[in-house]
Amino acid sequence: MNQQRPISLLICALGGEGGGVLTEWLVDIARHAGYAAQSTSIPGVAQRTGATTYYIEVFPVPVTALNGKRPVFSLNPVPGALDAIVSSELLETTRQISNGMSTPQRTMVITSSSRTLTTQERTQLADGRADSDDLRKIVSAFSREHRVFDMAAMAKEAGTVVSAVMLGAVASSGVFPFAREDYEAVVKAGGKSAEASLRGFARAFDVCQAAPAPALDNDDAAAEAAASPVNPDIASRFPAPVQAMASLGHARVAEYQDQRYADLYLQRLQAVLDAERIADASATQNFSTTREMARWLALWMAFDDIVRVADLKSRASRWSRVKGEVKAGDDDLLRVYDHFKPGIPEFAALAPPALAALLIRWDRQRVAKGKSPWALPLKIGTHSVAGMLALRTLASLKWLRVRGNRFATEQAMIDKWLAAVTAGTARDWRLGHEIALCGRLIKGYGATNERGKENLLHVIDHLAQLPSAADAATAIAAAREAALADDAGAALDAALVRHGAPARPVKEQPIRFMRRPATQGKT
Repeated sequence: MNQQRPISLLICALGGEGGGVLTEWLVDIARHAGYAAQSTSIPGVAQRTGATTYYIEVFPVPVTALNGKRPVFSLNPVPGALDAIVSSELLETTRQISNGMSTPQRTMVITSSSRTLTTQERTQLADGRADSDDLRKIVSAFSREHRVFDMAAMAKEAGTVVSAVMLGAVASSGVFPFAREDYEAVVKAGGKSAEASLRGFARAFDVCQAAPAPALDNDDAAAEAAASPVNPDIASRFPAPVQAMASLGHARVAEYQDQRYADLYLQRLQAVLDAERIADASATQNFSTTREMARWLALWMAFDDIVRVADLKSRASRWSRVKGEVKAGDDDLLRVYDHFKPGIPEFAALAPPALAALLIRWDRQRVAKGKSPWALPLKIGTHSVAGMLALRTLASLKWLRVRGNRFATEQAMIDKWLAAVTAGTARDWRLGHEIALCGRLIKGYGATNERGKENLLHVIDHLAQLPSAADAATAIAAAREAALADDAGAALDAALVRHGAPARPVKEQPIRFMRRPATQGKT
C-alpha cells in the first residue's frame, strides 16, 4: 500500500450490534500500536431502512516516524476508494456495493452470511427473501478479496456480540498494520465482557486465517441437506431427490400428532410419487412435484391450533431460548407471562362437528347483534408450576384433536388437493406440478389461513378442469402468483376471470351497529 495515504475501512452494522463499540476498539488499537487514526459515523434511519455506518482511517506510518507531522484524514468514505468493508449482514453488504463503495481492484470485503430480513421481505405473502447465492456472487465479483461466514452464529456460540467477531475478522485480514496482541490488549481492558469478546475474536481470527475465501462461501442448502438425517424407511421408498424433504416432513408430522398420522403422510406422498413416475418415466426427472408436496403437505397436515401452541410454549427449549435472549443469569429471577385470547373458532376446532356448528352459529348471532366475537382473555405465568401445568395439560389433548371438527375439515381439504394433484399429474406433468405448488397458498392462521384454503379450492374447482391441460397449468400458475401478490384478492379475481373462471364469491359481512355512547347532562 502507498504509505502516503491512510488505510480506509467502512463498518456496516445494524442497530444493537455494537458497530460503535467496534469503531472505538479499532481507534484505541491504532493508538495502542502507535498509529494515528480517525473515525466518523453516519446514523441510519432505522435498522433496515438505513444501517449506521462507521468510517475509519488509519495512517500506516507510526506516529514516531512522522517527525512531528500530522496526517490529514477524510470525514466520509469515498466510493471506489475503500481498502476494506466489514459488514454484519449480507444484504447490507451488497447495498453498500451497489453504492459503489467496493471495487474489484482495491477493496477487501468481510461480511456475514447471516440475514436480517427487511420489512419488504417479511411482508411478502410468498417467500420474499433475497436469494443469498445471488448476493454472494455480487460480493465475489466486486471485491479484491472476500471473507464470508456466519458471524451471527459464531457470536452466539461464543456468548458475545457480533462486533467482537467482526473485530477478529478484521484482525485476521491484515488490513491494518497491527499485531494480534494489540487487538487483544484493548479488548482485555473492556471489563466484565472482555472474556466473551475475546472468545468471539479468537474464533473469527482462526477461521478467517485457516480457510481461504471460497471455502467459507459454503452452500447453505447443501449443508442443511447434509445435516438432515434421512429416515431409513423413506430412503427405501422414495428417490434421492425427495428423501431429505420427506424425512423432515415425516418427523414434523410425527411430532405434531403420532406415528399413525406420520404414516398417513407417507401414504399420501406415495400416491403423488406413483402418479409422477407414470407421467414422466424419463431417467432425468428430479421428482420435483413429489418434493414440493413433501414440503407443503407436511406444513398443512401440521396446522396450528391451541394444542400446538400450548405444546410449543411449554417446551424446555423455549425457556432456554427466552433465558438466553434476555441474558438472564443463574442467580436472576425470570418471570414469563403468556397472553392468550382464544375465541369460539379455537374451541369449536376441538369439539365434535355438531357441537362446533352450534358454537359457531351462536357466535355469529352475537356479531350480527353488534357484539364483538366471544373470546376468553388469559394471562398465564409459564414460569410457575400452575401455569406450566395448564399448558402441558392443554398440550396433551392430541387425542382430542383428531376427534374435533377442524381436524376432519382439514383432512377433507387435504384429500381434495391431493386428488387434484394426482389427477392433474396423470393428465400432464406440468399441470400436477402447478397444483402442488398451490400449497404455498396455505399459510398463517385465522382469517389468513382460511382465505388461503378457499383460494386454493376455488382454483382447483375451476381452473384445473379446463379442457386443455397446458392452458390449465398456465392459468393455475398465474392465479397462484396473483393470490400471493395481493392479499386483498383483487389480482386473483382478475386472473380467474381472465382465464375463463368465475371470480370468488363475495362473502356477506354481518352488519355491526354502533352503540350510542352514554352522555351526561343536556345536549
